[in-house]
Amino acid sequence: MLKMPKFEIGESITIQKIVTEEDTASNYGNPELDKLFATPSLVALMIEASTKLIDEKLDEGLITIGKEIHVTHEKPTMIGQTLTIRVTVKERVENTLKLEMEAFDELGPIGKGYFDRVIVNKKALLRKAHAREVLLESRF
Repeated sequence: MLKMPKFEIGESITIQKIVTEEDTASNYGNPELDKLFATPSLVALMIEASTKLIDEKLDEGLITIGKEIHVTHEKPTMIGQTLTIRVTVKERVENTLKLEMEAFDELGPIGKGYFDRVIVNKKALLRKAHAREVLLESRF
């Protein structure tokens, strides 16, 4: 059984980032939107904030992995604007933390979402991944 730290409902983290060229939609197959912040970049920032909120509190050997994510990207944001991502713990069910995610730029909300992250034993996860790799290699 995993020893789980306490996570308070309502506990949150806020991170900020200035949108750069690397964050734009042109890097994700849409070259005509070379000045606009991309949805995959939004999701990546939300995952980064979620991981920071949870993983730093875990005992050595434990990590979180994403299980389910839902993100709505509602407003465009341009290069040079500052993004603010806030992630809040909404619920805990056994070893799963249910998170609410919000994204803002200087003009207001631009996106939101929900994310389930599962606390797992890192060594056990890597063993399972390696076993799947061996299965795949044995097919050739």
